[in-house]
Amino acid sequence: MELIFSSLYTFLVYYGYILIVRILLSWFQGQEWAFNIISLLSPITDPYLNIFRSIIPPLGGIDFSAILAILALQLLQSFLGNLAVSAMAFGF
Repeated sequence: MELIFSSLYTFLVYYGYILIVRILLSWFQGQEWAFNIISLLSPITDPYLNIFRSIIPPLGGIDFSAILAILALQLLQSFLGNLAVSAMAFGF
C-alpha cells in the first residue's frame, strides 16, 4: 500500500509542476515557442482544468479556475502523502 500511495503522490507532484508550467505559458500564447510547448501540455492538463473552468468561468479574461485546480491538487497530494506515511507506520 505504501508503494501505491507514494507513487500516486509522486505522480501528483510532477503533474502539479506540469500544470504550473502550462498556466505560466498561457501568458505567452502569442510566442511561437510557447505555443509549441502549450500544444504538447494541453492534452495532459486541459481535462483537469476544464473541471474547474465549469465551476468558475473566466472573469474579465482572467481564468481563476487554475487557482482552485492547484489548491485541489495540493490537498490531494497532502492526503496521499499522509496515507503513505500512515501505511508505512502501520506496516500496510
